[in-house]
Amino acid sequence: MAESGKLEKMLILAFADSKKAESGGKKEADDYVEALINPESYTQSYKLKFSKSGQGQGSSGQQLKYEYSEPGEMSFDFLFDNTGIIDGTPRDSIADDVQKFRKVLTDYKGDAHEPRHFKLVWGENSIFKGRVTSLEITYKLFKPDGTPLRATAKVTFKSSIEEEKRAATEDRQSADLTHIRKVRAGDTLPLMCFRIYGDSKYYLDVAAANGLDNFRSLTPGAEIRFPPIDKTGKLS
Repeated sequence: MAESGKLEKMLILAFADSKKAESGGKKEADDYVEALINPESYTQSYKLKFSKSGQGQGSSGQQLKYEYSEPGEMSFDFLFDNTGIIDGTPRDSIADDVQKFRKVLTDYKGDAHEPRHFKLVWGENSIFKGRVTSLEITYKLFKPDGTPLRATAKVTFKSSIEEEKRAATEDRQSADLTHIRKVRAGDTLPLMCFRIYGDSKYYLDVAAANGLDNFRSLTPGAEIRFPPIDKTGKLS
């Protein structure tokens, strides 16, 4: 257990495997970065997706119909400073620190050939799990020759949840809600329709809703939208 009053630095733990990110800690991480100074604040945002239904007679506007909840996002600023003012150890440049930070957060890793999964930990608290969606680095202080000494990195993460947990959260068997699914290797549109609706007969309607010219050849990783079924048994 952390000592009372002890300063705990925020850690960004990197994992090649999403399942390891769910339960792993610093020892299990492939790599990590530690905050020089803990952020003064961080922002978490949540968005709901709605579609517009037809305008009812005598109403003044269209009704919004809930489709799905988008994954949550978190963003904060990460400080780099090599002046020595903060840690008492002045260095020539922040270039190496920034390069390592960018490499950990954005480089491909392992056989997956995609950026890693991350867990943000502060003390004993796991405050977010997700993938990096953007990284902006702003340089703020320079030597006379232009060498950067201070910078901030604005990082945005988007929540990622294991497919089993996402299915449980969204209640994938509820056919009256819109579902968004990623194509996995071996998936076919009839098979995906069967998983969502319990019946594969809707695959042509789903293909039309997604503008798929060739529904027999799905690209792994592509997202497919499965519209809800109305009371008449048709996709709405």
